[in-house]
Amino acid sequence: MTDFHPLVKQLLDGELSLADLPAELRAEGEEALRLLAALDRAPVALDAVTRRVMQEIQNRPARSSWDRLTQPREFRIRFRPWYLAPALAAAAALVLLLGRSPAADGPAPVTVRFVLVAPDAHQVTVAGTFNQWDAAATPLVRSGTAGVWTATLSLPAGEHQYAFVVDGARWIPDPNAPAVDDGFGRRNSVLAL
Repeated sequence: MTDFHPLVKQLLDGELSLADLPAELRAEGEEALRLLAALDRAPVALDAVTRRVMQEIQNRPARSSWDRLTQPREFRIRFRPWYLAPALAAAAALVLLLGRSPAADGPAPVTVRFVLVAPDAHQVTVAGTFNQWDAAATPLVRSGTAGVWTATLSLPAGEHQYAFVVDGARWIPDPNAPAVDDGFGRRNSVLAL
């Protein structure tokens, strides 16, 4: 299979003529045209059986999805005893996997309460490594009239960086937590659990 230059392919598609090709591509264009001319372009004749089958398929009414779902079908299930051992092993593994105690999975999540005092805010959320920095994922709730905003989350043990998002625009670190430079000119609060 020869891979022709894109301009030669345009020649074969009828978009260019041989005279439109650069001189260095004319020999390749002529070869491509010779190959194209050698193709048998006679119409394909179908035998009588194939023609009838194709006609039957063409005339068959289309079935709706509902018809396909509601029409009865025959299913045959053959029981083969040698398939039983792997099926039992898979069922036992599933029981063991689902029956594991949570202590085997590592430390339990830690409940954390995020608090920000922002009396002039209309909306406050917290975004961090625990919610893929999604500013809308974890809203805080205003509690009382003093402008205290809170949210309680269960987080896995480890170190998490976060920041509060005030009114969807201002990202501010937690004033009551240590902070680190985020590498983009801002500071993120750090929470170690």
